[in-house]
Amino acid sequence: MSKELIFYTTPQSRGAIVHWMLEEIGQPYSVRVVEYGTSMKAPEYLAVNPMGKVPAIQHGDVVVTEAAAICAYLADAFPEAGLAPALDNRGEYYRWLFFAAACGEPAMSDYATGWKADTADLQRRFGYGSFELTFDTLAGWLAGRSHVAGDRFSAADVYVASLLNFGLGFDLIPRKPEFEAYVAPLLERAAKKRADAIIQELMTKDAPATA
Repeated sequence: MSKELIFYTTPQSRGAIVHWMLEEIGQPYSVRVVEYGTSMKAPEYLAVNPMGKVPAIQHGDVVVTEAAAICAYLADAFPEAGLAPALDNRGEYYRWLFFAAACGEPAMSDYATGWKADTADLQRRFGYGSFELTFDTLAGWLAGRSHVAGDRFSAADVYVASLLNFGLGFDLIPRKPEFEAYVAPLLERAAKKRADAIIQELMTKDAPATA
């Protein structure tokens, strides 16, 4: 018997990354929506994720939080989906999946709040160095590439494309041609479109009634 796969999320959150990944693996899953400030901080959900944040998944007895970790876990848990390279060929895959999570998101988040590592001392302290260095590095790697790791789509693309798409959509990262050329085709994937449709439906259900 297959293990139950439960996805905890809320619309307009980092859960969108995992929603895309779940549609890519093509396995049954159930969605449990938790709301900001209420059920997300309730004891029932804090037992799943003490941070009181989404996304999270529960796969049988296994709980995984953090979007990049969930993407990596699902790729391994469902190898038939082909979303992770062979074990002996995962250098680029791990490198850029976790570069995006450990450098890309913090750099973008700091930029969004108006904070900047603008001295050499601060840039030495922070893992991402500087906002400019982070996104120049990623753009340099993506130049001429359709996928972030190797020559086929992987879980790393789900995370990296999601990060860049969000940053471009809200003008939180430089609008580099390398980013736009990389992201645009990936947004046309059938799994991405299915995930977006489900998210839109969840948003509609949560929307207040109008006269």
